[in-house]
Amino acid sequence: MDNTTFDYLVIGGGSAGAAVAARLSDDPTVTVALLEAGPTDADKDEVLQLNRWMELLESGYDWDYQIEPQENGNSFMRQSRAKVLGGCSSHNSCIAFWALREDMDEWETMGATGWNADSTYPLFKQLETNDAPGDHHGRTGPVNLMTIPPHDPCGVALLDACEQQGIPRVQFNTGETVLKGANFFQINRNENGTRSSSSVAYLHPILNRENLTILTDHWVREIVFDGDQAGGVDAVNNAFGRARRITATREVILSAGAIDSPKLLMLSGIGPAAHLAEHGIEVRVDSPGVGEHLQDHPEAVIAWDAKQPMVDEAYQWWEIGIFAPTREGLDRPDLMMHYGSVPFDKHTLRHGYPTSENTFCLTPNVTHAKSRGTVRLRSRDYRDKPRLDPRYFTDPEGHDMRVAVEGIKLARQIVAQPAMADWAGDELFPGKDVQTDEDLAAYITRTHNTVYHPAGSVRMGPEDDVMSPVDAQLRIKGVKGLRVADASVMPELTTVNPNITTMMIGERCAQLIREASA
Repeated sequence: MDNTTFDYLVIGGGSAGAAVAARLSDDPTVTVALLEAGPTDADKDEVLQLNRWMELLESGYDWDYQIEPQENGNSFMRQSRAKVLGGCSSHNSCIAFWALREDMDEWETMGATGWNADSTYPLFKQLETNDAPGDHHGRTGPVNLMTIPPHDPCGVALLDACEQQGIPRVQFNTGETVLKGANFFQINRNENGTRSSSSVAYLHPILNRENLTILTDHWVREIVFDGDQAGGVDAVNNAFGRARRITATREVILSAGAIDSPKLLMLSGIGPAAHLAEHGIEVRVDSPGVGEHLQDHPEAVIAWDAKQPMVDEAYQWWEIGIFAPTREGLDRPDLMMHYGSVPFDKHTLRHGYPTSENTFCLTPNVTHAKSRGTVRLRSRDYRDKPRLDPRYFTDPEGHDMRVAVEGIKLARQIVAQPAMADWAGDELFPGKDVQTDEDLAAYITRTHNTVYHPAGSVRMGPEDDVMSPVDAQLRIKGVKGLRVADASVMPELTTVNPNITTMMIGERCAQLIREASA
């Protein structure tokens, strides 16, 4: 590449960044560069084929962030973040949910003006081509959403058991909030089995677009400024750490995700002043909210030996969702479960729990965890992984553990129903002897996982909230020409899997930029 000056630079080719770059480059009068630290996905079957996604965890396509020791959680847990074009939409499973209307309306009450459901739902429609009925669904968008057919007999039996437990079969993404219900997911997948990731959906069709330059294997070391104007980045694409300056004449959009966006802001002098000073970084903006408010969906796991052979082919192996409230008076479910048709002993085997080659599991997760964690620098060296401390199960009221414990108990009740009698063998973990709330909580503390949904670490909020680094236009407060568009800006993590919402954030960012430049 000879030209190193562009109108717009997008840092991170992930779920939101790919959408931002594609939509901005729809305008042929502007030039856009998309910088991604990882490689392209275009020639990698293990990335493109959705049912191979579990091969990618802790692989070369994973930043594989070890979390800090946890006082109330599983310190062995790792936070998987994708290092490949398409980001986590190229890396994790592709469970596709519109955010609940209540979630989006709550964002607005928290200071994200213009992000309510009435404003954002047209963007969900714009981004999708959906096979589900309903006039609210999009039919011409880049991201292909399909409803998983009932191909898994154990899964079908599980849904029958849910109904026997009083949890009805429902359809997802109808525009109505499911407080209690279960069914096969919608997923972003193409007919040929490839994932409809942000890369496949937004970028692959326009790889030859003249005004779009995609720079894979470019790791941004620092955002550079001219006064208080973001003017570009220093990026490294070699083994020697030699950086090259790439310039933006209009704006820089940071879309590196809920872990690496706060990290890069702090390396660029935007963050808590005292923390930056610890690492000898000159403070550009004292922004104490950068790296705060980290949220996630922690999940417990319970598994059974299967009496019959489980499926040996699947769309993505984790294909059913179950929602339920654990107490009265909620407007959204506080508990969600994923059903997996594969062994999942990732955090149980080391503690001596039995395993099996032919199992199924349920993973109750806390949809709105109250615990909050942090992202901090390990050093001023961009190559060092950040200090990631989710602080799982540390909320003072004990909400998060209570919901997780109730989730294990509900999972047992569902699987004890007559419909599962031909499928459910011995409970492998936590095991029939683990019954009291205290014992269940101790088991969860040792063995819980994450649904890999970090969010909120550079949250949007009111202009006068110093703990919200980003305004409702996605602009970083205190500087010019710098926006953030990824899950880090979420004021509150969505009830449901957030990947489609993150793509919507990319759509909204491009919309805001177009409106500002009109």
